[in-house]
Amino acid sequence: MKVLKFGGTSVANAQNIERVKDIVSGMGREQLIVVVSAMGGITDLLLTMASRASRQDVAYKAVLKEIEDRHLQAIRELLPVGSQSAALSKVKSELNVLETLAEGSYLIGEITPKLSDKIVSFGELFSSFIISEYFRSEKLDTSFKDSRELLKTNETYGRAAVNFERTFANCRTFFEHSKSQIHVLPGFIASSENGNSTTLGRGGSDYTAAVVAAAIEAEELQIWTDVSGMYTANPKIVKQAMAIPHISYEEAMELSHFGAKVLYPPTIQPVLSRGIPIRIKNTFDPASPGTLVTRNKNGAGKTVRGISNVEHIALLSLEGPGMIGIPGISKRFFEVLSQAGISVVLITQASSEHSICVGLSDADAEFAATVVNEAFEYEIAMGKIKPVIAEKDLAIIALVGDNMKSHQGLSGKMFSALGKNNVNIRAIAQGASERNISAVINSQDIKKALNTLHEEFFEENVKQLNLFVMGVGNVGAKFLKQIQQQKKYLKDAMKLNVRVIGISNSRTMIFDENGIPLSQWEKLLPEGEKADRDGFFNTIKKLNYRNSIFVDNTASPEVSGTYERFLKQSISVVTCNKIACSSDFDNYRHLKDLSREFNAPFLFETNVGAGLPIIDTLKNLIASGDKVLKIQAVLSGSLNFVWNHFNDQTTFHDIVKRAQEEGYTEPDPKIDLSGIDVMRKILILARESGYHLDIGDIENTPFLPEESLETTSNDAFFDSLKKHEDRFQQLYKDARAAESKLKYVAEFSEGKARVGLKQIPRGHDFFNLEGSDNIVLFFTERYPNQPMIIKGAGAGAAVTASGIFADIIRIGNF
Repeated sequence: MKVLKFGGTSVANAQNIERVKDIVSGMGREQLIVVVSAMGGITDLLLTMASRASRQDVAYKAVLKEIEDRHLQAIRELLPVGSQSAALSKVKSELNVLETLAEGSYLIGEITPKLSDKIVSFGELFSSFIISEYFRSEKLDTSFKDSRELLKTNETYGRAAVNFERTFANCRTFFEHSKSQIHVLPGFIASSENGNSTTLGRGGSDYTAAVVAAAIEAEELQIWTDVSGMYTANPKIVKQAMAIPHISYEEAMELSHFGAKVLYPPTIQPVLSRGIPIRIKNTFDPASPGTLVTRNKNGAGKTVRGISNVEHIALLSLEGPGMIGIPGISKRFFEVLSQAGISVVLITQASSEHSICVGLSDADAEFAATVVNEAFEYEIAMGKIKPVIAEKDLAIIALVGDNMKSHQGLSGKMFSALGKNNVNIRAIAQGASERNISAVINSQDIKKALNTLHEEFFEENVKQLNLFVMGVGNVGAKFLKQIQQQKKYLKDAMKLNVRVIGISNSRTMIFDENGIPLSQWEKLLPEGEKADRDGFFNTIKKLNYRNSIFVDNTASPEVSGTYERFLKQSISVVTCNKIACSSDFDNYRHLKDLSREFNAPFLFETNVGAGLPIIDTLKNLIASGDKVLKIQAVLSGSLNFVWNHFNDQTTFHDIVKRAQEEGYTEPDPKIDLSGIDVMRKILILARESGYHLDIGDIENTPFLPEESLETTSNDAFFDSLKKHEDRFQQLYKDARAAESKLKYVAEFSEGKARVGLKQIPRGHDFFNLEGSDNIVLFFTERYPNQPMIIKGAGAGAAVTASGIFADIIRIGNF
């Protein structure tokens, strides 16, 4: 014989009850016991009705009417017209009794626990009666049995304790003599020895089914719900969570205790001692295998079987020098909490005996602090113990698995993963069985923590990166296109799941918690909300995703000024914006320090040489113990493009205009031609080489006329270039006469840096530098005579985007 329990969602309406009938009838001719909950939401409605009645609020009648309508509608939809009359009459009769009870509560203006149990019992009584009548109308051999005649309890109303000896005897007697194939029972309810209705607490329908299964030593207990078994994590929070095919009783108990609501924790105890398997199935996907719960057969299988969480937790800490070496402090502490009816869900104590910390429900926190402070009033007054303060808005996360105890390093792996994502741990607890490792964290970090741990322990090392992109001009658009093209490759070959969660330009911004479809971002962005830098940051902070990366594709000083805020939230920063790294040295140093302190990479490879691995190579040289002696470089792809294409057959104005149109210059080309851009780049290289340097320390010999440098608009700047064409032609003629080429060169040596236009003779490494290419020569202690040379395309949207992309991958491999 099997026992099947169907939850409130499974029997919420006529359509769902029809699904239940299909499941039951599909099991052939074997004997079945079907335990059902109240229709979804009915128990809450009954409690609301009782509460309003006890407050003498006539609105209770509207709730009663809603309860009536739902049940009568179910009868009319499920039963043939000819069979409805008797069922409607029975339910209406019971509704009259319920109305009388509610009226009584209304008249006296109160409700007792005993009356509350009697009222809420109607939910299961109604649903089980309607379902049994429906089964009979469908020609199933079915009988209805009131669970109150089988399950006997004490009179602790609201959470009655089962008298197993009486209950088991009643169940065996009844089911041994019953001839029906299917028995429908209401869950959750029982009765005392005096015949008063009692309830088994929330989740009590699971418990009813387990008690009956244990009493008759059932072949299997099936829990039918709205999910396909127990999951590796809450699937509503962790999208990648997967059903666990097989789990032990102990693992299931730990997971259900720590928030896995598929199974009511006490359900397991009655069947565990008899070794009755529990199978958790999905009413709405009956073909899914679900989860089988049995004695531990995991063997050498997975170490961590699931990750669970409990919300609305508070920490209460008893601490003080007067606790050390004093026997009985712990006893008094827990005795006070016990006598106050406060349940403790987590305990941790320092080995110094200086403090004891407990986790309990948020709802109990203030009361618990009060009763503890009263109990230790003398010690607090003497300064031996500090007054207890409740720390609220916390949550517990827990790793669960039978085989965890035989694997070293799990705790370290867990805490390392959380630490990398700036999840602060307030308390830790681990039992001697090592089946559970629990940590208390801030409530706002639950989503990030669960996803981080699930990725670490279950997702085949696929790391999710969540990008927030500001700036979608030439570079930003190319970057998004590259992400879209390479997304599948990154996941398959590099185990990186890259998602773009937010995009902003100067006008609008959009967010999608599941990832913006990159084939549609250009259509979606104009329809987004008004762009706001603070709003963009606050949304990223609120989403609180693991492995979050802010990508700055702008040249904005204001945007570069926000990096500090991101790094302090452990949000990585990737930028092609040179302003931050070439700003005041103290600010540059501060950002680097924040990156280390908050374990948030701050990467800016594209600040020098676009996609060329210049900064990364320099970092590796320094990290390996080498020392930079001198740097010579052509660092402006824009200027190299200009001087490579300018000659006596062209005009300087036209070449600069062309460079701007083809995306080789900044939107304001004067930034490139004035040398300020090259100054910033050599400054960054000097700083990354370990030198303390500011922009004012760099010598700049400009080739532009003073009039061009002083212009305040692009139009005025281009007009000035036309005016001084002869000057530029003369520079070209002088170089050609010397059989040289003009290159804008940056140099750093002996702690000093300079930039300026130079004539490069034939045979020099810079002479044949074509197009917009960059070149860097690193002279170091290991490369004193023949420098390390890095050469290649140093400007253009596509190569700059690829450099940003490379920094994203570096973070993914971090």
